[in-house]
Amino acid sequence: MTIATLAPTYIAPEHLAEAVKSHYFGVLNPAGLASFLEYPLSALESLKAGWDDLPLDNFLKDGGRYRRRRHSCFVVEQDTVTQILHRAHYQPLEYNALHGGMLRLFAPIENYTVAQPVWSELLRSIASVCSALKGERPWYVEAHQFRIDTRNGIGRPTPEGAHRDGVDFVAILLVAREHVIGGESRIFEAEGRHGQRFTLSEPWTLLLLDDQRVIHESTPIQPTAEGGLRDTLVLTFRSGGFLEPPNQQ
Repeated sequence: MTIATLAPTYIAPEHLAEAVKSHYFGVLNPAGLASFLEYPLSALESLKAGWDDLPLDNFLKDGGRYRRRRHSCFVVEQDTVTQILHRAHYQPLEYNALHGGMLRLFAPIENYTVAQPVWSELLRSIASVCSALKGERPWYVEAHQFRIDTRNGIGRPTPEGAHRDGVDFVAILLVAREHVIGGESRIFEAEGRHGQRFTLSEPWTLLLLDDQRVIHESTPIQPTAEGGLRDTLVLTFRSGGFLEPPNQQ
């Protein structure tokens, strides 16, 4: 049986900031992302191997074994990208009712991945859009490599459901999608009645959204054949510092 999926409406990279300002999100297709970064897609492909060695996420409260991840933090200030000392990931309960309120320490992103020139350019380029929208400032970036697999059945990209991340902007980059259905992106106005839904299906498609204006989720994935998976890179951009537990702020 064929399952119909809705494709996103792609925009030209020069209109990304305008789209996020007007509609609270924007999507670049792979060619648009390559133009945005001024790097060929082959450079992005050099990152892909980093998703084949992700440790299991042992913090899932639903007991699932469908998610693998790595996590590292950076500060982007104008043209400078600095990786900071490895730290735990934290979200308040108000943003993540399922996994919020606790420190989650994941394995760091491998040095090989971070050393690729396109990695720093990806962070710089998205930070420049953030600054175009909110003014030039340092951006505190958390990078999450995710693999959601279907070896045990259904995989859940966002087990916490529709949520905000508690940052200014969230970028979701589709790295791979193999032998699955589902994984639909859903975006809803945080203070409104309107929403959008579409499926990121082309590797190296970029979704950038305003985390203060919308909530978002990705629906579960199901296998269509053995080896079903969905790989993403999620980058969050926050001004003023990283999210910290109340007693550390």
